[in-house]
Amino acid sequence: MWRPVQVAPWLLRSSACQSVQSASRLTQRNFAVSVLPGDRLPKLRELLKEGRLVRTIEVHSGFSALIADRASGKRKDGSEARFDMLWSSSLTSSGIKGKPDIETVTTSERCQIVQDILEVSNKPLIYDGDTGGEKEVFHFTVKTLERLGVSAVVIEDKRGLKQNSLFGTDREQQLEDIQVFSEKLAAGKAAQLSKDFMIFARIEALIAGLGEEEALKRGRAYVTEGGCDGIMIHSKEKKPDEVLSFLKRWTQEFPDVPVIAVPTTYNTITEDELQASGVNIVIHANQLLRASYLAMMDTANKILAAGRSKEVDAQILPT
Repeated sequence: MWRPVQVAPWLLRSSACQSVQSASRLTQRNFAVSVLPGDRLPKLRELLKEGRLVRTIEVHSGFSALIADRASGKRKDGSEARFDMLWSSSLTSSGIKGKPDIETVTTSERCQIVQDILEVSNKPLIYDGDTGGEKEVFHFTVKTLERLGVSAVVIEDKRGLKQNSLFGTDREQQLEDIQVFSEKLAAGKAAQLSKDFMIFARIEALIAGLGEEEALKRGRAYVTEGGCDGIMIHSKEKKPDEVLSFLKRWTQEFPDVPVIAVPTTYNTITEDELQASGVNIVIHANQLLRASYLAMMDTANKILAAGRSKEVDAQILPT
């Protein structure tokens, strides 16, 4: 049961606090979580057993997690859609710190962001683990995430200085040796204490321009040799064709291995179409942070242009 946080009376009287009371009403309503880490951790496996698409949204702070909790949408058939899970993205975790997405934000800093999120939301969370680092490092990352109650981690099969996947072949995307990456996955599986924690291998062969055969070869090895629990197939194309082609072959070979899709660029495809093609988890991976940038920049520009903040009242939370 949600219980509002108790605020000291003297703090309520401060002008600074009064100016953000509207935002505070959102945080007060959802302040106390009602699940323990051990209860949260198995939620992804439970959702997958239900056989429906697991709808996931990126969050990068406690406040954005509250937004994800409250978000709902009415579909044409009259049903209400809500998000099932949260995604802690390395790109947006870097973005809120004003740093490039090249693993400049440490695991400790990332885990503090995760802690902020889990303190205000009951929803389970998937962690974007970038490359995972060396297998000896990934070993400890898995243990840390388990203690926090994170349901799963996704690591990508790249090496060297990380380049954001949406650059595609415009930047050199160095893929890790298949055997080395499989050993990293296996090290992570050996490190985990709970059978419920999941490790997903993010396949970057399509991003690197190496084609479907290479993507399939890597996926097979990561499942059979690395022992991963599922895969993420990634593409930067504007159309979903290469992802759908991969899925058609993959699901014939591995019908019971969960698949994550991230339709950031090929976002004309619907969630229903992805599920029909064999996708189990869809991640909307960075839209909340991207939306906040435009809103904040527009607000800041209007304040500067007007020499006061009155002109932005209609587009911000009321005081």
